[in-house]
Amino acid sequence: MFFKKDKNESSNLSKVAALLIHAAKIDENFSKNEEIIIKQALLQIGANDENLERIFLDGKKIEENSNQILEFTKEVKNMEENDKIKIVETLWRIIYSNNEADIYETSLMRRLGGLLYIDSKLMGDIKERVKNKI
Repeated sequence: MFFKKDKNESSNLSKVAALLIHAAKIDENFSKNEEIIIKQALLQIGANDENLERIFLDGKKIEENSNQILEFTKEVKNMEENDKIKIVETLWRIIYSNNEADIYETSLMRRLGGLLYIDSKLMGDIKERVKNKI
């Protein structure tokens, strides 16, 4: 029973990692800084040092083998509101890690706002908060 729950939890985190990795790769420039941001976020939402690298690598495989983001967003949509907001903040941090957002990145975030049921005002507030920290 314990292992099944642990494996399922890691699987869910891997899907969240896949979403974050997808956002990092959408501008065709997946940097080491973006990888660090993703790993920090995974630690904040439940990964631990022992399984972090495996979750990250599983997320990369999932992202590479998928042609749609719906399977990634389902996991985030079911999270508690605070964790969902952390994920959205992380997505914006990834996007602005190079100090700008291109049309593909902003389009992705508009789509994700709808898929994750996040109010456009809240999405904008999170974006501005992240931009102001940079």
